[in-house]
Amino acid sequence: MVKAIVGANWGDEGKGKITDLLAEQSDVVIRFQGGANAGHTIICDYGKFALHQLPSGVFYPHITNVIGNGVALDVNKFAAELEHLKEGGVPAPHIIVDLRTQLLMSYHVLLDSYEEERLAGAAFGSTKSGIAPFYSDKYAKIGIQVADLWHEDRLKGQLAHICELKNVLLEHLYHKPRLDPDALFEELMGYRKLLEPYVGDGVSFVHRALKSGKQLLLEGQLGSMKDPNLGICPMTTSSHTLAGFGTVGGGVPPTALTDIITVTKAYSSAVGAGAFVSELFGDEAEELRKRGGDAGEYGATTGRPRRVGWFDTVATRYGCMVQGATQVALTAIDCLGYLDEIKVCTGYEIDGQVTRDFPVPALLDRAKPVYQTLPGWKCDIRGVTDYAALPQAARDYVDFIEKEIEAPITIVSTGPKRHEICYRK
Repeated sequence: MVKAIVGANWGDEGKGKITDLLAEQSDVVIRFQGGANAGHTIICDYGKFALHQLPSGVFYPHITNVIGNGVALDVNKFAAELEHLKEGGVPAPHIIVDLRTQLLMSYHVLLDSYEEERLAGAAFGSTKSGIAPFYSDKYAKIGIQVADLWHEDRLKGQLAHICELKNVLLEHLYHKPRLDPDALFEELMGYRKLLEPYVGDGVSFVHRALKSGKQLLLEGQLGSMKDPNLGICPMTTSSHTLAGFGTVGGGVPPTALTDIITVTKAYSSAVGAGAFVSELFGDEAEELRKRGGDAGEYGATTGRPRRVGWFDTVATRYGCMVQGATQVALTAIDCLGYLDEIKVCTGYEIDGQVTRDFPVPALLDRAKPVYQTLPGWKCDIRGVTDYAALPQAARDYVDFIEKEIEAPITIVSTGPKRHEICYRK
């Protein structure tokens, strides 16, 4: 049986906590896409950790953690995270880095930075982690697989071809230093040494695990709005953020995916640039930002302030729909306890017409939020684990959202710690 945990919105919905929670009942956790451009914050028995490359099952000794072929693997950050776990007293996790996973290179980071610099005011707000150049190379068939590290002649030929292409850009478009294939080969030999204890055939392992009746958990990064096909193009990430891609990037057969837990916050927050219809500004935004998340709404990877807004049922209903949500986890409801009233965006007004359907990106910039106002509960509910013990106004808020997004909310998170959770019948 395979479950997927994915985001309904713009990323930063609290997926890391939900993955960490459900990993207790899992045997394998698979990270199936994305790179070190976004992080999952985990608060567990060992303390607080921000994971960017490692799957969120690394805190459980019984779990095998797989880095799947859909991931952009930054080896230096992978090694640094393992060291951070060790320093935090976490037992060495069981990890398989799939042989088919491709490597994020130093020149991907350089090209990402150079392009943002060239675009200036029209930049995409990249984290400059090299993600777009990495996936561009992957689909242009000039990426380097982990397996290539053990085939040196093949690797040297690849590097010569890559440098021939990249140096034209570097010299004539960006006016930056050229790449040296010999230096890149040495970089890759260093990666081989770091990865050697972890490399394996992740696809075969996953299929064997399924045949033996193991419980698998697919872990996604970011959310529906950041998918390059179905999101707010072009202000998206460069890997597919939908559960369906887990069957590719995680090496899982589509027939095995039976449960898709789609995560959304009790208010909205957005990672990076792009349309965000229910966004708040000024003091109202700053107050929510300060109270939000586990220690304020600031990026786990970048540290930059996140954009925040009221819950958006139009975007979330669409996000749940394209994910194929079988159930929804609603996080961070405890952060709203200071409000007398809570607005919820229930429609978009575009050119004088109100719609409940999420529009294509070309229309999003013209969309204005249509709000319905609900009463707040004006008390601290952090850590409540009995859903019936929540104030009536809080339960009414959950009921209202569930009806609007047309997907069952089964989990309500009341705090950042692992078991600060209410299960809703």
